[in-house]
Amino acid sequence: MSQIGMSTRELLIRITALLGAPLLVGCGVSTVTIEGSFPTPNISRLPLSVAVFYDQALRDFAYVEYSETGVEEFNIQSGQSHIELFNSVLPAMFEGVVVIDSMEDAVTADVDAVFMPLIEEFQLALPAKTKLDVYEVWIKYNMRLATAEGDYIADWVLTSYGKTPTETFRSAEAAINDAAVVALRDLASSFSLSFSQVPEVRDWLVQL
Repeated sequence: MSQIGMSTRELLIRITALLGAPLLVGCGVSTVTIEGSFPTPNISRLPLSVAVFYDQALRDFAYVEYSETGVEEFNIQSGQSHIELFNSVLPAMFEGVVVIDSMEDAVTADVDAVFMPLIEEFQLALPAKTKLDVYEVWIKYNMRLATAEGDYIADWVLTSYGKTPTETFRSAEAAINDAAVVALRDLASSFSLSFSQVPEVRDWLVQL
């Protein structure tokens, strides 16, 4: 009897473990790697050569959204998508663009300026929390422009926004991705159109 009882108990333990496994997997964090296409803006190029430096913080940028109980829900990785966006937009803005691996490389690159974008803040709004039928993404940037020697030219803030209706998508991951892509396209438009209007940039252009 004792052997049969032990076997039954072990069987119940195993069944419970198997049933619980999918629940544990289902409650894990969902990784969303932002992917999309970024059209080249139709604007007049400035007769300048610019180096762009993507620091490691931008390259590896990821945002984690937590549930109301403090559990990780979504890990949103958007570093590579930002690089793809700037690599698409910058050649439309300047006659020459080169990507450098360090600020030291700017001196030998023979450029007029070095552009350094930085993501300062990323916000995600989920329908389950806002009670609205949209997924929303806000991103705040610090745009920096310096000489090849590292001297200050300009430093300004830009924000972008994107949203996606819930009924358009079959999954939260797809909706988050699309909202982020809309926000990135919003950045591409505002950055390319407002660059020459930034007071410090405008003053610098006049002096060239």
